[in-house]
Amino acid sequence: MFDTRFIPAARNLAAAICVLAAMPLAHAAGAVDFPNKPITLMVPFPVGSGTDTSARIVAQEISNATGQSVMVENKPGASGFIATKSVANAPADGYTILLTSNTHFVNKFLFKALPYDPTGDFASVAVMREPAPLVLMVGASSPFHTLDDITRAAKAKPGSLTFASGNSSSRVGAEMYKQLIGADILYVPYKGNAEGLSEVAAGRVDMIFSDVTALRPLLDAGKIRPIVVTSDQKLPFLKDVPTSVEAGLPELLIGSWGVFLAPKGTPDAVLERLNQLIGDTVKTSSVQQYLASTDGIASSLSRAQIDRFVAQEMTKWGSIIEKAGIPLQ
Repeated sequence: MFDTRFIPAARNLAAAICVLAAMPLAHAAGAVDFPNKPITLMVPFPVGSGTDTSARIVAQEISNATGQSVMVENKPGASGFIATKSVANAPADGYTILLTSNTHFVNKFLFKALPYDPTGDFASVAVMREPAPLVLMVGASSPFHTLDDITRAAKAKPGSLTFASGNSSSRVGAEMYKQLIGADILYVPYKGNAEGLSEVAAGRVDMIFSDVTALRPLLDAGKIRPIVVTSDQKLPFLKDVPTSVEAGLPELLIGSWGVFLAPKGTPDAVLERLNQLIGDTVKTSSVQQYLASTDGIASSLSRAQIDRFVAQEMTKWGSIIEKAGIPLQ
């Protein structure tokens, strides 16, 4: 038998439970109303870049699905700081979001100070493709035809070979390779991988770990030669090029990737709605065709999965950068 002294308390508890039960419904209803005005999708890279192209295709599909315009705004420069800081300082309502690359997180290990916290000032939203592996490229007239060729030469005369790099992914890929083989290869910096690839094609630098988008023009022109793909999966347009696993260096697994972020404090319901909207764009024919044209693999992850992936990548990249002794800028 229940003690009657607890009946008023029970009634109060029941009322509280009813209120709490109604809260998720109200929250969900708020998410359904999103978006009810235009969204700004900020890109920290110039018009025509791979990230910019991805942003514009996704923006159009979200607009088609919601009836609200999604405006892509490019703010390149300062290692991505300009666009990124503007999103960090934007209202946390989901109407200003960022599409950036892994350099957003890697910058933490490359700069003495950042005008924002790469993780603390942002909330993960979504991804649209799996990480894209790098490709180790040499000039068409290079004497190196296999990864073993380069490794033997690097070990025989430490410091005699050079690698070009125009971004953090390219640099860290080369540093990772150096650490795995235990040999020194000299770093030659460039403003971008396109410039570095041209120097490799001309024979002035021995090699470069390049993203796929940047290498295609010179590869199609027959001026550079692929040696290995830093993945355990082959690239469709480089089906005859071995993966790092096939080349005997299975630890050489590294790639560049993109992620949509929102200001920290954006309501969970809005973040989930954005995750759903971006995930739905991956299923559309336009995005599928775009990914196929760039040899990308579609991917949709939950926000929790993105957070776990980012944490793992930051640990890996931070360790490589620390061991390489790359000085802070």
